[in-house]
Amino acid sequence: MTTTQVIILVAVLAVLVLVYLALGPVMKRRRGDLRGRFGPEYDRAVDRHNGDEKAARAELSERLKRHGDLRTRTLPAEERERYRAQWGQVQQRFVDDPAGAVAEADHLLTRLAHDRGYPSDSHDDRIAALSVHHPHQVDGYRRVHALAGRTAPGDAATEDLRTAMLEAGEVFEKLMDSPHSGDREDRAKAEGRDGGIAERLHLPGAGRDERGENDRAPRREDRAGDETRVEDRDGVRR
Repeated sequence: MTTTQVIILVAVLAVLVLVYLALGPVMKRRRGDLRGRFGPEYDRAVDRHNGDEKAARAELSERLKRHGDLRTRTLPAEERERYRAQWGQVQQRFVDDPAGAVAEADHLLTRLAHDRGYPSDSHDDRIAALSVHHPHQVDGYRRVHALAGRTAPGDAATEDLRTAMLEAGEVFEKLMDSPHSGDREDRAKAEGRDGGIAERLHLPGAGRDERGENDRAPRREDRAGDETRVEDRDGVRR
């Protein structure tokens, strides 16, 4: 190797080092921006690509490019009220028919996403768009859709269905977000109308606890009565 070739090789290596030093922080910042933007979706993308972060970042960057500028449609008050009433019916159905309620929740979320302006051509596009705008809740929609696709009612455990319904509720609330103050009033009406069902979804034993309180009340009265009889007989307050 001649002196000139050595000089050229050293110069090329120096340029490569400078490029790495210049682009390294940029790529690191870009990776951090994507992780911060997508949260749990970033880790799911990495897992889906078998740990290949470069492929995962490419996928998430493409999602952001396609759906980042999506402008959703605000639901009129009457539509919000209608959707809240329907969601309350889904929650009520869960008590007697968990699998049917999950399937109905999947259909309702699909219609709601469509009415808000999310892609309706395919489920994958809808999921991609939702992952850009609601990365912390979108997996609840995935779970409900996956469970709703099972044909046999006994394929999923009730606890899995219950978890899916709870996560679907988070997606529902995000899709119902509205700049109008009337949305709070709609939500308050829904909580007053369906709060008992929602509580049972979160705390399956809530109803039994309430009955237990009622069952204990007479015993407290009996004890109070026993104390009164003791006082009457002995004439001494204990």
